[in-house]
Amino acid sequence: MSSVKAWRNGVVTAYAGSGLVFATWVSRIPAIRDDLGLSAGQVGLMLLCMSLGSFVSVAASGLVVLRLGSKLTSRLGSIIQTVGVIIMGLGATVFAETYVVGAGLVIVGLGTGSWNTSSNIEGAAVERALGRHIMPRLHGSFSIGTVAGAGLGALAASIHLPVAIHLSVVSVAVCLAVLIGAGCYQADKLTSTAALVDLGDSGAVPGTGPIPVITASSTQDHNAKAAAAGKRAGKAKIAAAWRDPRTLMLGALVLGLGLAEGAAGDWVALAMVDGYGTKDSIGAIGYGIFVSAMTIGRFAGTVLLDKYGRVAVLRAGAALAVVGLGLFVFAPSAEIALGALVLWGLGSALGFPVAMSAASDDPEHAAARVSVVSTVGYGAFLGGPPLLGLLAEHVGVLHSLLAVLGLLVVAFFLTPVVRKPKYLENTVNERSAANVEL
Repeated sequence: MSSVKAWRNGVVTAYAGSGLVFATWVSRIPAIRDDLGLSAGQVGLMLLCMSLGSFVSVAASGLVVLRLGSKLTSRLGSIIQTVGVIIMGLGATVFAETYVVGAGLVIVGLGTGSWNTSSNIEGAAVERALGRHIMPRLHGSFSIGTVAGAGLGALAASIHLPVAIHLSVVSVAVCLAVLIGAGCYQADKLTSTAALVDLGDSGAVPGTGPIPVITASSTQDHNAKAAAAGKRAGKAKIAAAWRDPRTLMLGALVLGLGLAEGAAGDWVALAMVDGYGTKDSIGAIGYGIFVSAMTIGRFAGTVLLDKYGRVAVLRAGAALAVVGLGLFVFAPSAEIALGALVLWGLGSALGFPVAMSAASDDPEHAAARVSVVSTVGYGAFLGGPPLLGLLAEHVGVLHSLLAVLGLLVVAFFLTPVVRKPKYLENTVNERSAANVEL
């Protein structure tokens, strides 16, 4: 079990680090906007650069993880993200050029997408190994990272710390931590074993007859055939996942809940500044309140999930998010809007982690199905907020959030899809028992 705990701690580091980097640059969006002299619509177009990079990365993440493994994917993703964040900071502070910031955001997206998918795969594997709900707490670690990032961002904004210095220091520190923590990952071992069972061993010694002579060329030929077979099997699994009704419904569920989280990340600070006339530091504090509430919801959610089940808890959360977001949009004062962020954050807390657990119910198809749900979910998480910026040009930042409210209502009615299929209950329990003996 010590190896499982080290594995869990490594995954926690990845989640927390991802949240820290994300909140670091998100909390400085008002400063970046002011440095570049951008309108709300132009900020939305700038954010779209990251969304495009992330969508490409997430869409390909299933094949990438199946090809490289989640350990290497996590490490490469964190390095790529760090390079992008540094470029983005330099573009805002040194070059003062929007296209440089946009290029950095594209690179950030390319690194973030596959990294997040591999983290979800590792997290689901740890959850199965431990035999209890931990995905909400892993995503809660992401939220702790965002709380820390928002706090540091508010401090950096108050002392006018240059964006380039702030972003570079944080991103490099996180990258080093992830490179070390990923050394404890074990999902690749389980996946490689399952792949051998699925594909068979075409080079196995037959039960009768002469034992074949093993040469370097024959070994290389066998490895090449095995790699080709594995690639074909991976593509087939991903194609099957895109045709699986439950997987697509899970994607539709996180479309609303993911956008609720992503919209808060990108627009709460600006909504407080532009919609309620607060200072930049208050905008960063508003985002901090949201992610703090989300953190509490994710850590408390594990207890609620064990007691009441996925469907009831997620349905209650979606309803709470609807109330909180509606109150935030129509609040008569900044103080009430800040209070509404608590409800919005609590209600949005469990959408992503519960959906990822549901997509990973069958370990054999976990990578493919998580990649599909992630593609839809992160498409909403990252692609929706920039589009809200374009909408905000016409109706204002606050009222543009009503589009998110509509999708949250849809998500409320889709919550039954997270229930574990009956045909998986026995097989998953057997696999979980076997995985504990790592």
